[in-house]
Amino acid sequence: MSALLTSHFRATLALCVTVLAAIVGAQPAQALDDGRDVPRLVSFGGVCVRCDLSTRKLTGAHFLGGNFQQSSLIGADLRGASLLGVNFSGAVFTHADLRGASITGGSLQGADLTGANLVGLMTVGANLRDVKAAGARFDGARLVGAQMEGGDFQNASFQDAELLGAALTGGHFAHANFRNAHLQGATIAGADLSSALNLTREQIAQACADRATRLPSGLTARFCFGRLVVVRREP
Repeated sequence: MSALLTSHFRATLALCVTVLAAIVGAQPAQALDDGRDVPRLVSFGGVCVRCDLSTRKLTGAHFLGGNFQQSSLIGADLRGASLLGVNFSGAVFTHADLRGASITGGSLQGADLTGANLVGLMTVGANLRDVKAAGARFDGARLVGAQMEGGDFQNASFQDAELLGAALTGGHFAHANFRNAHLQGATIAGADLSSALNLTREQIAQACADRATRLPSGLTARFCFGRLVVVRREP
């Protein structure tokens, strides 16, 4: 192992987990130890590419500006976790629990969120391009300015979600549920929503499409500048 790689490895061990002694009853914990839980975790940082954090209990964890590309978090408990400027590109979050988590300016580009629970997720400017999120639950999520281009969201649920200014360009939403979702300022250019569930004229009218947008039968959209005109076909 080169001196540079050795240095990075040591940095990973030193920086990957920081535990604050001020937390009552907190015990030191390492991200790569043999235990399955990381108790009273406060923050992760540094470089931890391809880390295996599958099934770990990481409730309330703070991931701050670190590089966790292609890491495995299968079935991890990330309820209430905060991801701030973190790179999780290509990471695997299948069936992970991210209820009430927040993502600010981070990247999950190409991540696998299949079957993940993201109820109540809050994002600001997050990069979710090309994610695999079949069957994922985004109910009640606030996906403000989320970049979701090219994502696979078949059978996903967006009930009561706020996709304010989100980019859904080129996404696939077969049988995705949009009941009571808010699409103000969302871009649906090139998105396949042809079999999406519970989309209404009012919802679509808040977004902006192009000629490649596919909508459910009965709704027709045309490209516009900042506004979408929808024509409802009468029987």
